[in-house]
Amino acid sequence: MEWVFAVVGVILGVVAGVLVARSMGAQSVKNTAAEAERLLNDAREKAEILQREKLIEAKDEITKLREKAEAENSARLDKTREQEKSLNARERSLDKRSDSLDSREHRLSSMQGQVEKRERDLEREQRALDDLKRDYEDRLDEAEERIGQINERLEQVSGMTADEAKEELLDNLRSEVAMESAAIIRESENRTKLEADKKSREILSLAIQRLASEYTTENTVHTVALPSDDLKGRIIGREGRNIRSFEQITGANLIIDDTPECVTISCFDPVRREIARITMENLIADGRIHPARIEEMFEKATKYVDKQVQEAGEQAGFETGIHDLHPELVTTLGKLRYRTSYGQNVLDHSREVAYLAGFMASELGLDPIPAKRAGLLHDIGKAVTHEVDGSHAVIGADLARRFGEKPEIVHAIEAHHNDIEPNSVLDVITQAADAISAARPGARKETLDAYIKRLEKLEEIANSYEGVDRTFAIQAGREVRVMVVPEIVDEAQTTVLAHDIAKRIESEMQYPGQVKVVVIRESRAIGIAK
Repeated sequence: MEWVFAVVGVILGVVAGVLVARSMGAQSVKNTAAEAERLLNDAREKAEILQREKLIEAKDEITKLREKAEAENSARLDKTREQEKSLNARERSLDKRSDSLDSREHRLSSMQGQVEKRERDLEREQRALDDLKRDYEDRLDEAEERIGQINERLEQVSGMTADEAKEELLDNLRSEVAMESAAIIRESENRTKLEADKKSREILSLAIQRLASEYTTENTVHTVALPSDDLKGRIIGREGRNIRSFEQITGANLIIDDTPECVTISCFDPVRREIARITMENLIADGRIHPARIEEMFEKATKYVDKQVQEAGEQAGFETGIHDLHPELVTTLGKLRYRTSYGQNVLDHSREVAYLAGFMASELGLDPIPAKRAGLLHDIGKAVTHEVDGSHAVIGADLARRFGEKPEIVHAIEAHHNDIEPNSVLDVITQAADAISAARPGARKETLDAYIKRLEKLEEIANSYEGVDRTFAIQAGREVRVMVVPEIVDEAQTTVLAHDIAKRIESEMQYPGQVKVVVIRESRAIGIAK
């Protein structure tokens, strides 16, 4: 349309030029006519060019539309073909399913016939069984009648009733069973010892030989040396002000007696006792003793001991190769540095148990890392037994469980003193390593009262059995010798009695190492010549 407007404009210009030319002269008219003709030609050329461009654009547009329509038609054809393929596949699948259903129906019909036949066979067999049962009941009645007759004849011949004969038979069986059980126990014990003693001695000896530890014993009190007795008055303070402040701030008892040049610090909490000791030593070295200074020295000592606790826990983990303990477990483990059990340092004991458990696990072909972990953490509950009631094994298991230890490690900690029943090799290894570390000569010291009570308990258990005459606990309670009355206890019963006493000691007592039970039966025949 643009070129049409251009042509019309040109024509109007020409007309206007003609009109102007008429008013101007003939020459001007000629010039104007020539110019108009030139312009007209130019306009025609431009119009043709525009027309050709529009035609080209129209052809291109038509070509694009045709290509787009062809592409859409091709896509629709492809989609239609895919749908046809899908429908054909579904049709084939339906045909297969139909064939499968037909074959199943055929099999079911044949199976139904077999089931009906089997039911008929079962009914026939049931009838036969009923006939046999009736025949059996008839014969059983006849047999019982004959047995009754035979029993009457036996009673007449033997002169004993059936109950009397049964009682005598049971007595004979009891004595035979006792003898057989004693023989079985003796044989199994000998076989087990032959097979197990060699291997166990080898494993334990290797584990003990590979470990050499020193032991340090501590008490529940600390003695702090004084340069002179004059310091005692300054420690006490005016009207006991300093000693009251010291005890209130540290939580430890300060004992100042007639012992020259020393004071005693007593506290059940080993960490508090250590903090109080360091506080007192720093006060003595400083020389200025008053409540404010005591509090200042206590804070410094607390920071120092906390650092020592953390380093001790980290060092124990590093030495045993356990590097992924929870930070709270590391701190609690470090507190065992200041805890003793029967004079044995608990942190050193825990490290030793970890080494022993690792050695034994390696000898048995097991992974030593879990064994070391259980051995290192087995006594961790002792760090907080003064704060929480209960067995240190149960407390330690709760701590380990709370801080993400694996169930097998938790169970080994809780079972190492039989608070729960051991149910894995790891539990037994931890128990054995703990017993070895505690029972080594010089490892622990035991109070006299506990020692006497243990011996009395051993003798009490043995004396509770019938036929026991006297009992002697010897070798520091590691062996019990039981004297029996020979008229009451025979040779077969001695083995059973030793086994029963040992099992009861295991279930009722806690002791380091093992206790050997020896039952002695002695018969003496005395003759006097006159």
